[in-house]
Amino acid sequence: MKKVYGSAAEALDGLLRDEMLIAAGGFGLCGIPELLIDAIVDSGVKDLTIASNNCGVDGFGLGKLLDTKQIKKMMSSYVGENAEFMRQYLSGELELEFNPQGTLAERMRAGGSGIPGFYTKTGYGTQIGEGKEVKVFNGEHYILEEGIFADLSIVKAWKADTSGNCVFRKTARNFNPPAAMCGKICVMEVEEIVEPGELDPDHIHLPGIYVHRIIQGEHEKRIEKVTTRKREEA
Repeated sequence: MKKVYGSAAEALDGLLRDEMLIAAGGFGLCGIPELLIDAIVDSGVKDLTIASNNCGVDGFGLGKLLDTKQIKKMMSSYVGENAEFMRQYLSGELELEFNPQGTLAERMRAGGSGIPGFYTKTGYGTQIGEGKEVKVFNGEHYILEEGIFADLSIVKAWKADTSGNCVFRKTARNFNPPAAMCGKICVMEVEEIVEPGELDPDHIHLPGIYVHRIIQGEHEKRIEKVTTRKREEA
C-alpha cells in the first residue's frame, strides 16, 4: 500500500470534512505538523474540534486555524501563549474542554489502544471532574475519563521509513505518538524518509501500522520563547 505522498495537500485529499475531530501532535511549537496545518487552512474546512496539548501561538501552528475561524472547539491542556485563543474563548466564539496534560495524553493513548475509558484521580473534586462518573478504589476517589477516537491524526516525526515506522526527536515524542495512535487515519510529516530496514528496530517509537500517509518537507521549527543568560563579565 502506498504511504508516501508528494505534498500535504495530496496526503489530506479525501480525508477532510467540516465538523471532524482532529488529534494534532506537538508540544508547544516542538514537533508540530506545520505543513499539514497549512494544508488544512488552505482547504477551508470549518467547525473543527482539535485535540492538542495547546493551540500554537498567534499566527503560527494551530494558531493559523484560529485566525481563520476554522476551529469550533479545542481539547487542550495549555492556552497561555496565544492571545487570539484567549480572546475567542472569553468572547464565546470558541468552545474549550480543559484536560490535565497527563489525562489528555492518556485519553489519546487509550483511544489508540481501543480502550473507551479509564479512571484517574487527577481532577477529582475540581471543575475538571464536574459531571463525570466517580468510583472509589481502595478508599480513593477516581473520575471516569473517555478515550479520544479522532477522525484524523496529524503528527510530525523526525525520521520514518516508507512503511511508516518512525522516530520522534526529544520533546516531540511527548504527544505525537499518542496523537498518532488515536486517529482512524494518521497522516505524518517527517524531515527524512528512508527505506525499510534502515531504522534500528530498537529505536522505533511508533510502528508503521498506525501510519497511513507520509510526506517529507522543510520545517520552520520556530522557537516559542527565546531566553538567554547575560554573558559573564570577563
